[in-house]
Amino acid sequence: MEIKDELIDELIKGYKSPEEILGEHGLLKQLTKAVLERCLQGEMTHHLGYVKHEAKGKNSGNSRNGSSRKTITGEQGEIPVKIPRDRQGTFEPLIVQKGQTRFNEFDDKIISLYARGLTTRDIQSHLEEIYGVEVSPAFISTVTDAVEEEVKIWQNRALDSVYPIVYLDAIRIKVRHNGQIQNRAIYLAIGITMEGVKEVLGMWAAENEGAKFWLQVVTELKNRGVKDIFMGCVDGLKGFPEAIESVYPQTQVQLCMVHMVRHSLKYVTWKKRKEVAADLKTIYAAATAEQAAVNLDEFSRKWEREYPSISSSWRNNWVRIIPLFGYPPEIRKVIYTTNAIESLNMSLRKVTKNRGSFPNDEAAFKLLYLALRNIAKKWTMPIRDWKSALNQFAILFEGRMPLA
Repeated sequence: MEIKDELIDELIKGYKSPEEILGEHGLLKQLTKAVLERCLQGEMTHHLGYVKHEAKGKNSGNSRNGSSRKTITGEQGEIPVKIPRDRQGTFEPLIVQKGQTRFNEFDDKIISLYARGLTTRDIQSHLEEIYGVEVSPAFISTVTDAVEEEVKIWQNRALDSVYPIVYLDAIRIKVRHNGQIQNRAIYLAIGITMEGVKEVLGMWAAENEGAKFWLQVVTELKNRGVKDIFMGCVDGLKGFPEAIESVYPQTQVQLCMVHMVRHSLKYVTWKKRKEVAADLKTIYAAATAEQAAVNLDEFSRKWEREYPSISSSWRNNWVRIIPLFGYPPEIRKVIYTTNAIESLNMSLRKVTKNRGSFPNDEAAFKLLYLALRNIAKKWTMPIRDWKSALNQFAILFEGRMPLA
């Protein structure tokens, strides 16, 4: 509903500065208080069935009984509000509910700041500076803890029946455990849907990475509705190929080129990184496995003396690399694209870098989930060249494509 200009003019008449309108005791805060209390009185009238002092209220069995005071916290700071009461104690207001001490929008603001990587202390300072509201770090933690149930629902939600590609990747964080700081790997399964849209299927903290752990992860995906995965792209995770092949025997396990290149470049000086990356591309972008082997030999001759571990790493993993060359260019492009993994990693690092460590896995999951929720809002379009890749998938995996 649009507010008439005449009413606005009447309200601001006599006010001379922004502080008088927006400040701690300004018009906007007074107006919010007045509107809330007017609505509460309206709710009480509806509850009792008669307006204040109306004759039919006599001997009705219930009546107004003064008011109680409550302070509501919101983006305008703390607003003291009078809550009307009835003699029978049956009145339950909707606009300011029993037990409510803050507006939902205020909680959403806290969660939004938390999701962007701000610590509880940062959020505390921000709220005091912008809204003039003093809240404790414990209060902020209580608000964000409400997300934990949402994380559980998300982690157990039903999934699509078929994902043409699933990437597995890890983000490293520090977690306090028994008084010590431990490096922990939080693994993410990133699926590409039949529509070509990225989707994080779940996240898991590995106590002991191995076949048993990966069997648990893959079994969970199946129990949540995933009937088939065409390709699983991994970074040489110990025990994963055996685990996925036991649950999805038709899935092709492919060593992820993103991880191979990333691992290789760890040994390279910043000055030569671009040149080495270009030479590595001649290997995984070769037309055939035979040509890729020739290019690997050339790479080795050029860089063996300076970086001997790179070519040996590629040779040791060659069996998991060469399946790539059995696919047409359309599919190969979407397999080794860096966008699906690298952009996600970069976004998650931004929100975790301010944390020295997390008190437990649940705290890490909470922050990562909120960050992933923000990231997923941008995942509305198919990945590049997806239509061409999907047509090739339909030919190569005939009979496994879901019916439209």
